[in-house]
Amino acid sequence: MSIFRQLTLIALLFLPPATNPNAWSSPDENEPGFVPLFNGKDLTGWEGDRTLWLVENGMIVGRSAGIKHNDFFNTTRTFGDFELRLSFHLVEGKGNSGIQFRSKKIPGHVSGYQADIGEKYWGCLYDEARRNKVLAQAPAELDTVLKKEGWNDYVIRAQGDHIQLWVNGLRTVNYRETDPAIERDGIISLQLHSGGPLEVQFKNLRIKELK
Repeated sequence: MSIFRQLTLIALLFLPPATNPNAWSSPDENEPGFVPLFNGKDLTGWEGDRTLWLVENGMIVGRSAGIKHNDFFNTTRTFGDFELRLSFHLVEGKGNSGIQFRSKKIPGHVSGYQADIGEKYWGCLYDEARRNKVLAQAPAELDTVLKKEGWNDYVIRAQGDHIQLWVNGLRTVNYRETDPAIERDGIISLQLHSGGPLEVQFKNLRIKELK
């Protein structure tokens, strides 16, 4: 056996094992100040309908055979100024979901900002159960980086009146809130939209509070 082949075999022995692409992994050590918002094992720190939301393969999974009203899975604590990073997968690219932030629970619903996912709303900023409209549209360039049937990365940054969203590294929203009455803190929630069968998966949720 040649020396080159021996060195190649030795190198292969020290390669990390193949991983499940759906599995949760720890936040990158190069993200100082970020802490997990989901521990990858159970739903500590979250509350909601456990018949619709569960932990599966290290992910938070929202799965519905069809529901009449939107459902939300909520953090048990509130956040004000922060940057949230996560990965999401809308199975088969069907249906609609989103991440609520600076939001509050109201009877049967959640009201506040939503980083939208799905259908015609990918990467948009929506105001759920409050102004009930898109506050900022995502640019057409999103189509060049979006994986409608695969995993995507979302970054949500809220600081003062400034809201920014990124999908797969592309900034889709750069919004300034002009209404001083709009709340600047609240819960973070994951959404299952009403309608037909739907599954959405979230992993690697980590957050950094901004001082």
